[in-house]
Amino acid sequence: MLQPTRTKYRKAHKGRIHGKASRANIMNYGAYGLKAMQPDRVISKQIEAARVALTRFMKRQGRVWTRIFPNIPVSKKPVEVRMGKGKGSPEYYACRVKPGRILFEVDGVPEDIAKEALYKASAKLPIKTKFIKRFS
Repeated sequence: MLQPTRTKYRKAHKGRIHGKASRANIMNYGAYGLKAMQPDRVISKQIEAARVALTRFMKRQGRVWTRIFPNIPVSKKPVEVRMGKGKGSPEYYACRVKPGRILFEVDGVPEDIAKEALYKASAKLPIKTKFIKRFS
């Protein structure tokens, strides 16, 4: 699973996801892409599951670029623990995704295969997404 090698702070605030994506909102690498339509946190397990579904359907042909990285630590307290006694320990890492952000890019495969592969990848993600082409 993806996670940063080191972070400046061990724990982060939850935060809110406001506005539209200003970075990674245009395609840079591939011919086809998957664009986020909703704001949400995408955890590292979901990114990995989407990547595996994508590469399996493409039968390891072509090239895949992942444009998101989970860099926000999400902490959680153990079950049945009383209130207080500080914040829980980091459990997993997530990425805050704004609407308009490109999540994955694909190249080197026909459009119908790319469309179906990205559709299968989108089923693993907690947000609504949209298939986009570079030259449209």
